[in-house]
Amino acid sequence: MARFIIRQNPCTTVCLLRLYTVHTVHNGCDLSYAADTRHRSIRDVNLSPLKPQNRTKLHATPEKFYIEACDDGANDVLVIDRVSTEMTLSGIKDIPPSGVTRPICGIMGTIRLVAGMYLIVITRKRKVGDLFGHTVWKALEFDVISYKKTILHLTDIQMQDNKTFLSMINNVLNTDGFYFCTDYDLSHTQQRLSNTSPDFQEMSLLERADQRFMWNGNLLREIIAQPELHKFAFPVIHGFIVMKPCCINGKVFEWILISRRSCFRAGVRYYVRGIDSEGHAANFVETEQIVQYNNSQASFVQTRGSMPFFWSQRPNLRYKPKPQISNDTNHMDGFKRHFESQVLIYGKQVILNLVNQKGSELPLEQAFAKMVNGMENGLIKYIAFDFHKECSKMRWHRLQILVDAVSDMQEEFGYFMVSSDGKVTSEQSGTFRSNCMDCLDRTNVIQSLLARRSLQSQLQRMGVLHVGQKIEEQADFEKIYKNAWADNANACAKQYAGTGALKTDFTRTGKRTHWGLVMDGWNSMIRYYKNNFSDGFRQDSIDLFLGNYTVDETESLTPLHVQKDYKFLLLPVIMVVAFSMCIICLLMAGDTWTETLAYLLFWGMASALTAAVIVVNGREFVDAPKLVQKEKMD
Repeated sequence: MARFIIRQNPCTTVCLLRLYTVHTVHNGCDLSYAADTRHRSIRDVNLSPLKPQNRTKLHATPEKFYIEACDDGANDVLVIDRVSTEMTLSGIKDIPPSGVTRPICGIMGTIRLVAGMYLIVITRKRKVGDLFGHTVWKALEFDVISYKKTILHLTDIQMQDNKTFLSMINNVLNTDGFYFCTDYDLSHTQQRLSNTSPDFQEMSLLERADQRFMWNGNLLREIIAQPELHKFAFPVIHGFIVMKPCCINGKVFEWILISRRSCFRAGVRYYVRGIDSEGHAANFVETEQIVQYNNSQASFVQTRGSMPFFWSQRPNLRYKPKPQISNDTNHMDGFKRHFESQVLIYGKQVILNLVNQKGSELPLEQAFAKMVNGMENGLIKYIAFDFHKECSKMRWHRLQILVDAVSDMQEEFGYFMVSSDGKVTSEQSGTFRSNCMDCLDRTNVIQSLLARRSLQSQLQRMGVLHVGQKIEEQADFEKIYKNAWADNANACAKQYAGTGALKTDFTRTGKRTHWGLVMDGWNSMIRYYKNNFSDGFRQDSIDLFLGNYTVDETESLTPLHVQKDYKFLLLPVIMVVAFSMCIICLLMAGDTWTETLAYLLFWGMASALTAAVIVVNGREFVDAPKLVQKEKMD
């Protein structure tokens, strides 16, 4: 018998999503993604009166940066004073011929470090595809350019700190998964875009972007403050996008998957768990699956995010640190804020909690269930499904138990759909919010199964699939679908945990393989190393990039200079020496076996005791963040 628990609060409530929609829908606005000009399209809703430029040049002189829009008819130039840092608008005639000119793909923003201000530009991009006629790009390479011509005015310590901060910025920029579009709003779902007012449509992309998913929002603060400069910048999202032209029954359609990673409470695996006081969940990702066919379109949205109460799981050299639920915090306040915002944005919520219902994960599952019951909100349903227990011994077919259990709810929620004549024929009234411990591996498997079920219905309504046909029977499309969802899993996992996802062999092939288990073991070892010995730096990098920590040029000493007690430097050396002596004793035996045994026991005991002290004080030996506030980590 499958062990999964369904809890629902039986109270009667008013759907907040409908209230939200009433306030934002413009009277009688019919939308369609089609190029047919007879109908107003979602693509048109995305067009901004201040459209960022597609082609840009950077002219640099010792005193100023000149950012020139090279599109036809463009005459404006963004001028950045490298001394005063002031940003102004000028004309092409003001660009001095003596400047060093280079093409760039766009402005990521600016940031202040120890040496002063830096300009971050995108230098290389790759086309991902076209969304409703708008080109979507993936940013591949960046350049961080100092306003100052020299850093000789800095002390040696300041130079070292500035170098460290620069490496942090580059660490984030080198994390794969930055996407942008110069004339389309990638930060919103199709349904949100359909429920917009004329005022919203008049806004620039920077003003209307969903701040949860705008990863360069902190970097663009100065440009955002000056509306006339908005045409020179655009929102950049972080996550994953794939666009694939597909064919079933001779009918060509576009299949798109977009994962938007939230920049609120962003961070790495073990240092950012749970929620903050505002209700923002760690590793929150909104995933939207879009289908376009014959001037019609459909969209299905799911979310994932850390269990939304105050808990932590700080690395301590153990393979799997024990999660800790905060005992001195009011969990319900943040919990309510989180789900009230989720209901407002997405409608009804079905929580799919995939953690183990035993061991160290059990208290988290129980706490989650208790808080859902305590909230007494009929729009929220809780389902606990022990993923590992149900699928143990390679029984992956048992995932269908969960899919079948939520099928009625999925039918009720539906999906967003626009017919070929531009009419909105259905809207999605709720979402599945999935989570496991990391919201990565188990979560992605379940999301791909639910998305396939929705896609089955959409393609049948569009006339792509015949009655009785199954997506699983379309071998070519199945390969595209499974590989894309596996790539999505890898992208989200690398951004949060530092390695590719686990269980992607099931996502790619529909079954678990022995080679997949081997790769999971390898990725687990890499995760262990990174989580314990490099994630502190990664967390600091994200906090600096997103503005959670700001550099003060007047500070003589930054938080980077944290001195550890000498014993924490000495103990690892002692352990390595003792272990090395054990090996030497085995290779170079003494005159008698008793002498050899005595040496082995002595050095073995020294090695074991030192290792035990290190493990007991594990938190002191891991790479911990230096910039982040303590309350954010705990």
